Amino acid sequence: MQYQQSIQEFEQFLQASAPQIPSFHPYFAKAFWEMFLYGGKRFRPNLLLAVVSGLNPLMIKNSFLPALALECLHTYSLIHDDLPCMDNAPLRRGKPTLHTTYDEVSATLVGDGLNTYAFYLLSCSKLDSSIQVRLVKELAYAGGIGGMIIGQALDCHFENQALPLEKLQEIHINKTAKLIAASLKMGAIIANATHSLTQDLWDFGLRLGLFFQIRDDVIDAVQEEVQAGKPTRNDWKKNSYVNLLGLAQAKELLQAESSALTQSLHDFPQSIVENLSMLLGDYFKEIA
Repeated sequence: MQYQQSIQEFEQFLQASAPQIPSFHPYFAKAFWEMFLYGGKRFRPNLLLAVVSGLNPLMIKNSFLPALALECLHTYSLIHDDLPCMDNAPLRRGKPTLHTTYDEVSATLVGDGLNTYAFYLLSCSKLDSSIQVRLVKELAYAGGIGGMIIGQALDCHFENQALPLEKLQEIHINKTAKLIAASLKMGAIIANATHSLTQDLWDFGLRLGLFFQIRDDVIDAVQEEVQAGKPTRNDWKKNSYVNLLGLAQAKELLQAESSALTQSLHDFPQSIVENLSMLLGDYFKEIA
């Protein structure tokens, strides 16, 4: 119940947190927070809150700015991923993408702004300075050239070129999984978890990130745009699990990863098990 309440309170906090941008630009301030107001799963901040709530619930309110930093960085990545130079997607979270509503320059600059704003938020968090530095390091690593950026570079460069499974996994560990793993690890850092538990959460997060990429590839193949809230049937030229393995085998791999994650989840303290089970339960269900 406490974790569920923290999710609701964080959403209220996010909705009220649009920064003041003093400028005579006619729409940039509106565009800057628009993707947040469209909703989204808030998956990465909720992972962080699941760990903090489970290990040190007194730190929940102090975790909201780091959680928001994660959502800022993730949202920036979606905005840039949708740009004409990358996926050229018209829809995100069931709404028109920023470059569609406004223009490519504005969308690019909003993404740039959210990237840097994430680290500003970490610096403003009500945490010991040593914890702030560790959080900055983790987010910069997972969201930068050590993770998401090189993953996206590989993904874009090798379009229309079939890669073997191990290279496909390397792309998605970097592009998707490391930021998910960092969300859990940052929660552990805030909660002052042991080194071994922090490492176990990171390892679990990497596997969870791969699961989500496989799941996303299956969704792209089987769901309509309205269900997914974004364009589907869009991965035909990309390296995806469906393209490499075929839909049936990709679904089998997805189920195997779901079972393995469910089993390894129970190695964590019971409070974390309960919180993550609440968050992940629907994702482990079979995709319609």
